[in-house]
Amino acid sequence: MAALNDPRTLHPKIDPPKQTQPHPGLDAKLDPQADLGLETYRGSGRLQGRKALITGGDSGIGAAVAIAYAREGADVAIAYLPEEEPDAEKIIRAIEDAGQQALALPGDLQELKHCEEIVEKTVETFGGLDILVNNASRQIWHDGIRNIPDDDFDATMKSNIYSSYRVTKAALPHLKPGSAIIFTSSIQAYQPSPHLLDYAMTKAAMNNLAKGLAVQLAPEGIRVNAVAPGPVWTPLQPSHGQPQDKIEGFGQHSPLGRAGQPAELAGAFVFLASDEASYVMGETLGVTGGTPTP
Repeated sequence: MAALNDPRTLHPKIDPPKQTQPHPGLDAKLDPQADLGLETYRGSGRLQGRKALITGGDSGIGAAVAIAYAREGADVAIAYLPEEEPDAEKIIRAIEDAGQQALALPGDLQELKHCEEIVEKTVETFGGLDILVNNASRQIWHDGIRNIPDDDFDATMKSNIYSSYRVTKAALPHLKPGSAIIFTSSIQAYQPSPHLLDYAMTKAAMNNLAKGLAVQLAPEGIRVNAVAPGPVWTPLQPSHGQPQDKIEGFGQHSPLGRAGQPAELAGAFVFLASDEASYVMGETLGVTGGTPTP
């Protein structure tokens, strides 16, 4: 019989020192380093022959999903900001080391043209598109609604909502029955923090978009779902995604008593992209360390 693994201690309880990175932040500069599954994720062919596009696939949750998809047999394209090139190079190597084709797509998803281009380049390079993961997100904290600058608010809406809508719309003509669209939502969609009001708005919108789109596309055989992470240690946190007093002891308020690691999210995204989730549509799968989601 296989030994049981206690989820409280399967990954270490991190207690990060106070730290700040310029937005958008890099995995390479995180202290402590995040677990992306490079040493632990083992694939079993669940996505053999599939072709995936992941926005924000260079770091954090997106990077862990990219590694898992490649090790499950998918070719993987990752979209990311040019400033994130050092992280992206590492993930491109990991995809190729898994024996799969990789595609790097640097650029700013706030621009409509780039949203369309990443889909076109993915289809051109891979010969099609089967899985779309709308994961790229901007998270900048502000001390209350009075202190959210209009340009910051606009940038968050464009990075999170506009890009998800635009990339999805561009991808639809290429998706066939059996394809999957997955949005990265958040516990913030249900329990918004006062200092993350604009970010939380976008995550609630992604939930709503996923549920409505699921009903629309189910008759076409295209499945749409979302994943709602809880507190997960990624570059979003120290790159002005949290106040400094929230960095120390990050995630220890969760019922499990620790923050999640990106590698712990990968299985949810693999499940929702695979045929095992053939009857799962319009669902938001919470991966929150025990915090309930409605």
